[in-house]
Amino acid sequence: MSYEFLLLLHIVGATVLLGTGAGIAFFMVISNRSGDPALVAHVASIVVLADTVFTATAALIQPITGFFLARVVGWPLLEGWVALSLALYVFVGLFWLPVVWMQIRMRDLARAARDAGQSLPETYHQLYRWWFAFGIPAFAAVLAIVWLMITKPAIGW
Repeated sequence: MSYEFLLLLHIVGATVLLGTGAGIAFFMVISNRSGDPALVAHVASIVVLADTVFTATAALIQPITGFFLARVVGWPLLEGWVALSLALYVFVGLFWLPVVWMQIRMRDLARAARDAGQSLPETYHQLYRWWFAFGIPAFAAVLAIVWLMITKPAIGW
């Protein structure tokens, strides 16, 4: 594959990760503020689907295109900004995987509350607080990775 095509795929993947992450967060926060189990169940279902279709796909494509880009250009994987980007990528994954489980659980709790004609249970609200807390460092790390990819700073270890 050519450098330009790999770069395009890598940039699109980064854009999808950043955009989907921001969109998911926005819609989950807004639906949660309503307190309406039906709305939360609906939005959470879409969030789980979007995370599966878009985030997971982009998350798989990023290291592959990144590896081939580094190989084509000659950047060492375990040095400088590339190594820091990879470390941050792992960091993001450590937060994202539990978030996926939390979203599925929140969706299921909201569906059960909707079907029973009840309000969202305390377990849902606890998960939501953890979900929100996990999103902050993960999203900040994704922004840092994008900054590293754009600026390619000289980092010596």
